[in-house]
Amino acid sequence: MPINVRDAVVEDAGSIASFQIAMALETEDKKLDPEVVLPAVKAVFEDSSRGFYLVAESDDDQSKVVGSLLVTFEWSDWRNSNMWYIQSVFVDADHRGKGAFKKMYQTVIEMAKAKNVMFVRLYVEVENEAAQKVYESLGMKRMPYYMYDVRI
Repeated sequence: MPINVRDAVVEDAGSIASFQIAMALETEDKKLDPEVVLPAVKAVFEDSSRGFYLVAESDDDQSKVVGSLLVTFEWSDWRNSNMWYIQSVFVDADHRGKGAFKKMYQTVIEMAKAKNVMFVRLYVEVENEAAQKVYESLGMKRMPYYMYDVRI
């Protein structure tokens, strides 16, 4: 199945938002509010400092968007370099295991190299072992950090 990866455009926001809603339900059993998620996705298109989306399209489905991911940025004063974080990864169930994420990931890596980004990282749920295996198969390594947050 040929997969094409491209920069997302605002017209993809509905698909991306529906992917995020599906991912939260699937991975964390959380129900997200579409009236919050869709404007949040559109906010990335309105302000590129927030990041950018890539989408994967399947040629077998008349260029149907079958997956997406978000890249956000973090400045590292230890490294004098940007680090990119892959977030909000989703590939629809019918297209998993067919190379959609791998192609999006490779696209991110190529883009990061072109912009002299030193590290590409991502977060994954502790229980999401299937995703962890995919990331490790692509050469990513588990980091020795815990994530903390506080809701304000």
